[in-house]
Amino acid sequence: MNPFHIINDICHKKQYLLDDENEKDYSAFLTNRGLSQFQDCVLLANEMNRASHIDNKLQHDFFFHAIRSRKRFSKWAKKVVPAKIEVIKEYYGYSDVKAESVADLISDDDIKHMKSVLSKGGKTK
Repeated sequence: MNPFHIINDICHKKQYLLDDENEKDYSAFLTNRGLSQFQDCVLLANEMNRASHIDNKLQHDFFFHAIRSRKRFSKWAKKVVPAKIEVIKEYYGYSDVKAESVADLISDDDIKHMKSVLSKGGKTK
């Protein structure tokens, strides 16, 4: 069973999807992460993060009965990587962490030079 189906089941209360066979497919982490994207569910998701030792069925039941039924939709938050970090990573072959640590040491003129070296031609925006 897909974690998104579980989150939709919790939010819309159409049917109770979790049973003995599906309980092993329930991912408490992904459910908490998905529900924390909604403003009215973030505090409940935090409570389940604090009580992560609780059985999966109990966590699902808590969400199923505590969250009000309504239509919810939001895109998952993603980390935004600055263009400067991307250029450093490609030029030197660094990882994200290493590129972020050296980004302060590299000037804007150096970044322009790196971009010109890395330019592969074609149309630019």
